Amino acid sequence: MSEVSVLGEVILVGGGPGDPDLLTIGGLKALQSADVVLYDHLAPLSCLDNTAPGTALIDVGKIPGGRHVLQEQINDLLIEHARLGRTVVRFKGGDPFVLGRGSEEWLACAQAGVPVRVIPGVSAAVAGPELAGIPLTHRGLTQSFTVVSGHVGPDHPASTVNWDALAHSGHTIVVLMGVKHLPEICAGLIARGLAASTPAAIVAQAATPEQQVIRATVAELPLKAAQANLQPPALTVIGSVVGLELTNPQALASSQHSPKPGTQISN
Repeated sequence: MSEVSVLGEVILVGGGPGDPDLLTIGGLKALQSADVVLYDHLAPLSCLDNTAPGTALIDVGKIPGGRHVLQEQINDLLIEHARLGRTVVRFKGGDPFVLGRGSEEWLACAQAGVPVRVIPGVSAAVAGPELAGIPLTHRGLTQSFTVVSGHVGPDHPASTVNWDALAHSGHTIVVLMGVKHLPEICAGLIARGLAASTPAAIVAQAATPEQQVIRATVAELPLKAAQANLQPPALTVIGSVVGLELTNPQALASSQHSPKPGTQISN
C-alpha cells in the first residue's frame, strides 16, 4: 500500500505594528502551534519566544539596502514545508493584506494545493498614527483617509495611483513604504495642487521603544526627515488632522466641533 501524503497548513499571521502587546490572541496561538515560522524584521520578534521547543525559525526579511529574500523564495519555502505535513506560520509585521505580500503568498499556496488561511494583524497604517496622537479622521476636518504605497513616486512609470485626484481629495493621506521617495511624493502632491502648508508627520518605528515622530508642513517634511536620518519602517501622514495636538488635553476642547463631556463618538 502506498503511503498517503498528509498536507500541512500555511497560516499568514499579521504581527501588528511592532509592540508584542498588539499581537492578536489568534496570532499568538498560531505561533504556539507552529512547526515552522518564517518571519521578517517588521514583526514583533520577541513573540517568537512563545513558539514551542524545536520550532524551526527562518528569517526571510527584506532589509532596505541590505539582505533581500526574494518573494518567490518565500513562497517556495511555505509550500515546501507545508507539503511535508508541517504547520507553517508566515509571521509578518502589520496586516499581511495591507500593502504587504500576503495576497501573493496566499495565491502561491492556493495554486499549489496547500491549505492557507489568514489571521489579520493590527494595521500599522492606522495604529502607527494613533500611537503618535494623530487621528486619521475628525468630524470637523476630514471624513476620509486613503492609504497608498510609496515604493515608487507619483511620476514613476510604475505608479498606478491617481495622485492628481488625491491632492484634491480632502482625504488624510497615509503613505507606507515611502521613506526613500518622500521628497518626490511631497513635491508631487504640491505640484498637483495640495497646499504646501498642509500639516504632515512621519511616525518611525511605531509601537517600539524607538518610536520617533516628526511634524512639519508637507513642504518641509522631507528635509526634516533627512536631517533626523529616519530609517524604515516609517509611515507618513499628510492632512489637516496632523495639526491636532492630541497630547495636549486642551487641543480639542477649544474646537467648535468638540463633543460635550459624556458624548459618545461613533466610529
